[in-house]
Amino acid sequence: MVEIKTDAALEAMRAAGRVVAHALAAAEKAAGVGVSLRELDEAARAVLDAAGATSPFLGYHPSFAPTPFPAVICASVNDAVVHGIPDGYRLRDGDLVSIDCGAVVDGWAGDAAVSFVVGTPAPADLELIEATRRALEAGIAAAVVGNRVGDISHAIGAVARAARCGMPSDLGGHGIGRRMHEEPHVPNRGRPRRGFPLRHGLVLAIEPMLMAGGRDDYRTASDGWTLRTADGSRAAHIEHTVAITEDGPRILTLP
Repeated sequence: MVEIKTDAALEAMRAAGRVVAHALAAAEKAAGVGVSLRELDEAARAVLDAAGATSPFLGYHPSFAPTPFPAVICASVNDAVVHGIPDGYRLRDGDLVSIDCGAVVDGWAGDAAVSFVVGTPAPADLELIEATRRALEAGIAAAVVGNRVGDISHAIGAVARAARCGMPSDLGGHGIGRRMHEEPHVPNRGRPRRGFPLRHGLVLAIEPMLMAGGRDDYRTASDGWTLRTADGSRAAHIEHTVAITEDGPRILTLP
């Protein structure tokens, strides 16, 4: 069932979104050559703890996963698209890192992701991140009352294809509210004017995931969580929680 939020609920979700933004900023600030992914998780965890927030990631155990997720962030490096487990891996110069984080404050969730390069960036990685950012911006611009979910999907997919990037065929965004994952599903490709109608109070996590190799397939790593590009090419993932309002899209996960 799709839940339409009240204006009071949107304000409550904004509080959760602000915590997510600060946690992502802390993780990115902590990132550097020689820093472990586990240290990035600790930096984000400290922000959540200070805000009195809980993590919707920690202990999350969907049916596809062999074990509950053990951290408050997903840390995906280079060819990892999403769901990377922050472990003892130490970042190297030129690594492309995607961090996904969520927070729950007073029963309401926020969810966002960033991608960045540690140390000296390769131009191709910067181009991939920029294409992912443009895809997200296009999706947000289509998130207006009167459109449908398919309009968001089509906008994201058009940017990705123009950049000659692949996208995981069955992954995408989602509704969000009292739970991190709610209906409706928001594919990263689709036909305009199709899908659930966008109404004031609908809140969506919009999250393009672009793969530089141009292929849409991926594989699951041995940990049962991390999804990696099938061809070993690099991936980027950027996400915001966005409320559809009569005044236009409202990003809830800004600092």
